[in-house]
Amino acid sequence: MEIKRKDTGPDTVILHQIGRGPYAPSLTPYAIKLETYLRMAKIPYENVHSFTYSKKGKVPWIEYNGETIPDSEFCIEHLNNKLGIDLDKDFTAKERGIARAFQKMLEESTYWSFVLDRWSYDKDWAAFKAMKVPTLTGYLIRRDMKKMSYAHGMGRHSSDEVYHIMELDLKAVSDFLGNRKFLLGDKPCQADCSVFGFIGNAYWQSFGSPVESRIKEYRNLCDYCERMKETFWPDWDECITHGYTKEATK
Repeated sequence: MEIKRKDTGPDTVILHQIGRGPYAPSLTPYAIKLETYLRMAKIPYENVHSFTYSKKGKVPWIEYNGETIPDSEFCIEHLNNKLGIDLDKDFTAKERGIARAFQKMLEESTYWSFVLDRWSYDKDWAAFKAMKVPTLTGYLIRRDMKKMSYAHGMGRHSSDEVYHIMELDLKAVSDFLGNRKFLLGDKPCQADCSVFGFIGNAYWQSFGSPVESRIKEYRNLCDYCERMKETFWPDWDECITHGYTKEATK
């Protein structure tokens, strides 16, 4: 479903992303990351759901006061600079560095294990069936994902090795999180947007794959996802399609 853009006033972010997901607000963790940031920073925004890609050929991306910014991380940096936002102002330089390291691990390592699990390893094509993807389109998606993961390097490993890497990543996040409410303590930091985007997407939207069972082995990661959802997504049920049985209203 494509939601037509409405007239918006100045200082409103136009967030371009693909349509809503079946059990989480998007199928891409980068979109959940960026939209969670907008909510955490309390920045007014409007969604435009379409398959219009940025000049870098990626989604999500934003428009802000006539400027177009691609890539979720550059979107956040741009808005922080323009609006004087610092979600990490209460944390030390050491804590910021640790948060950054976990963010990049999830985005540059764990993400590709999730990609391979969802789009390549699943012999039953559960994700494709859940999304009602036509067979030919499914084969093309699977081919492209294999190529990209191979170019990245993760796709050169065996499935056992990939799942081993994923398990080490998840354990690292779980061990560091411990009993804290958020990544760095009782207050969320900017990196929590990314941690939630990636782990939350897999937690709710792995379609019964090994990723789902691995995440659910860590009670604190599950509690973390639920806590982030309750804190920043009180309208969650309006932002998902409930297994593509209804249209999301937001």
